[in-house]
Amino acid sequence: MIHAFLLVVILGGKVQSQDMYFRSVTDCNYFASQITKRYGNYGSLSGVPAKHRATAYCKPVKVNENTELY
Repeated sequence: MIHAFLLVVILGGKVQSQDMYFRSVTDCNYFASQITKRYGNYGSLSGVPAKHRATAYCKPVKVNENTELY
């Protein structure tokens, strides 16, 4: 077993992805920040419909040595 960082992506309150593992928390956090960016003329988060609100975070986990890591 080795330590890695799992990228968890939540869209509209439902987990969409839990299968991307990273060697580096820096790389994982980069992708988490890119996934949650929203473009548009919203003015504030309240302008984004609830079903389109995104959250992403990195969670430290232990995985098998043969797990694909980014």
